[in-house]
Amino acid sequence: MAFPYMEAVVGFMILMYIFESYLDLRQHTALKLPKLPKTLEGVISQEKFEKSRAYSIDKSNFHIFHEFVSILMESAILYFGVLPWFWKKSGSFLVTAGLNAENEILRTLSFLVGVMFWSQITDLPFSLYSTFVIEARHGFNKQTIWLFFRDMIKGIVLSIVIGPPIVAAIIVIVQKGGPYLAIYLWGFMFVLSLVMMTIYPILIAPLFNKFTPLPEGELRSKIEKLASSLQFPLKKLFVVDGSTRSSHSNAYMYGFFKNKRIVLYDTLIQQCKDEEEIVAVIAHELGHWKLNHTMFTFVAVQILSFSQFGGYTLVRNSNDLFQSFGFDTQPVLIGLILFQHTVMPLQRVVSFALNLVSRAFEFQADAFAKSLGYSTPLRAALVKLQEENLSAMNTDPWYSAYHYSHPPLVERLAAIDEPDKKTD
Repeated sequence: MAFPYMEAVVGFMILMYIFESYLDLRQHTALKLPKLPKTLEGVISQEKFEKSRAYSIDKSNFHIFHEFVSILMESAILYFGVLPWFWKKSGSFLVTAGLNAENEILRTLSFLVGVMFWSQITDLPFSLYSTFVIEARHGFNKQTIWLFFRDMIKGIVLSIVIGPPIVAAIIVIVQKGGPYLAIYLWGFMFVLSLVMMTIYPILIAPLFNKFTPLPEGELRSKIEKLASSLQFPLKKLFVVDGSTRSSHSNAYMYGFFKNKRIVLYDTLIQQCKDEEEIVAVIAHELGHWKLNHTMFTFVAVQILSFSQFGGYTLVRNSNDLFQSFGFDTQPVLIGLILFQHTVMPLQRVVSFALNLVSRAFEFQADAFAKSLGYSTPLRAALVKLQEENLSAMNTDPWYSAYHYSHPPLVERLAAIDEPDKKTD
């Protein structure tokens, strides 16, 4: 008797939805608490707390509704055979267009166009509500409806330009990979990830945001001095116009080997008037580099990627797997999609483990900045960013442990305030 893959996948999805909904309700209860955590009393103003509470509750309500709609749609798509229906319709479309429906690359691209069209339609109402109702209500949204749709159209065009060559290459590799398929697939995705990390900040990101060099001045001098003291090969220092879309703030770094770049959101500069606070944030980010967190994450992702491709090679010719989901053929892309669904339980475990590692890295990066003498400005910056971004002040410990890649503010401040351990 064939294993009921589809029923098992849908059943697991529903179980995970129930579990995560329970966590959502715990978090929602925590968000509604009328008082600040004791450690934040006198640190966060009551006005900011009330605004944060209202914003977090709005987002929580929206998230709970969105997740409910999503599980209904995703379960229905699998259970009622929408994917095989889409696959058959993609073949019919090619025939109507006078193209060869037996060409797997063309048929896969036709299938993906239909899926992308469906995704855009179903996601659009939620994106619009999130951006122009929730974010706007709480003063974060800065983009116009024209800018919103312009970004969406740019994203679709990029998918049309970049997607087909990648899809075609994957199909050819799977068809001709033989016993070394997992190695070839991993090698291709490895090179692709390096190429995308190289071209994204140079060619793609500037299509959506404007990057300008940080002006000469005390802030630039302090950051360059810090980078030099740590032997960080800083080549360029940019400010990005994040304020054209949102008043949320951030900072990040990227680049390979001796060609590193740091990007500051203009909102970060606006919110942190004290330059030492901005430098402290950069010290935290440089801590990730100095402590090899970025390299560890990259290597971990590559190992997981290779493991997944290895697992895919074991089941890609399984008739039971395809037939369980309603397919009478075994297309390469469909096989990858179905495999991702079947390993969902393992992915949840891996995601949870990576969150635990990420949280540990955040504490280490904070400690690194503290060791450089930025304890006070880092503490002030974290509080200010928490206030300005209206981040949740009260968090449920189960929810944060499962979902958060960064520790809650209360835990980070406690770690920063903890006296350094003395060694004999």
